Amino acid sequence: MKAIQVTAFGGPEVLTVVEVPDARPGPGQVLVDVAAVDVINLDTYIRAGAWEDFFPIPLPYTPGGAVAGTIAAVGTGVPGTRVGERVAAWLDGVSGGYAERAVADAASAVPVPDGVGLRSAAALMHDLPTALLLLDLVEIKPQDRVLITGAAGAMGLLLVRAAHAAGAVVVGAARGERKLGLVREQGADAVVDYSADGWVETAKKAAGGEFAVVLDGVGGELGTTALSAAGDGARISTHGAAAGGFARVDTEVAARRGQRVSGIAAVQIGPDRAAAVRRRWAETLRTRSAEFQPVIGQTFALEEAGTAHTAIEAREAPGKTLLIP
Repeated sequence: MKAIQVTAFGGPEVLTVVEVPDARPGPGQVLVDVAAVDVINLDTYIRAGAWEDFFPIPLPYTPGGAVAGTIAAVGTGVPGTRVGERVAAWLDGVSGGYAERAVADAASAVPVPDGVGLRSAAALMHDLPTALLLLDLVEIKPQDRVLITGAAGAMGLLLVRAAHAAGAVVVGAARGERKLGLVREQGADAVVDYSADGWVETAKKAAGGEFAVVLDGVGGELGTTALSAAGDGARISTHGAAAGGFARVDTEVAARRGQRVSGIAAVQIGPDRAAAVRRRWAETLRTRSAEFQPVIGQTFALEEAGTAHTAIEAREAPGKTLLIP
């Protein structure tokens, strides 16, 4: 079968198309015919070797931590008759998905609800669970002023829609008219280009004052600047590192102003809550699929994985990026 393999850390060019032996499920596992692969920023960091301390993946490896498709075979000890079932499958760690077929633990292969396409399911596998946890943390209320950075990204757009549905005054921050137009379409009351000087003051003016909620999906200097827009008692999340690192939080200022700040640790999904998160993901798709409709900005063939990574790293990929084997 065809797969993408990385034999040395580096740029997108290290994503190589190879022929490998057909995957086979072991005990308690299922084999998935992959229809779509969720491509995320983390994939590019790991491929570049930038996060080896956090994700020590031995070479060679096949990237990709989440796929949607159809179960083609099951290993021993898998209950029920699951062959032919449409599933979303979270794989072992962050690898194995960039392939025509992928092996997953049976417990992590969750049925995709009727009426939800496999591409939509793949597009929501990483971002929807994180978005739901973020919404739990910041508790958006009607008329809250909400600032969302990285608003044109796949998760940013989910947050824009959810904040709009909650009755908040939503300002989405992104870069470039194409992305800003997409954020407007998804329900932002105002948009601001954070490549412009004085963008934070522009955002506050558009919202009518300081923000009750700041959801920073960018990090770096942009994220740190965004935090200055938060008002007294604000609920703040600094979960993004797309700019190369997380936003810096002045804990003394936050404490003095009664601000509640959470970081990436608050939305990390460890083994202790993975099963509950997967159940919530499926239930949300069954009951709230219209509210959490993903924006699939671009798709690439499996062989174009390097092009997909290049687009993500160049910030030229609004919405969700998928690979289609």
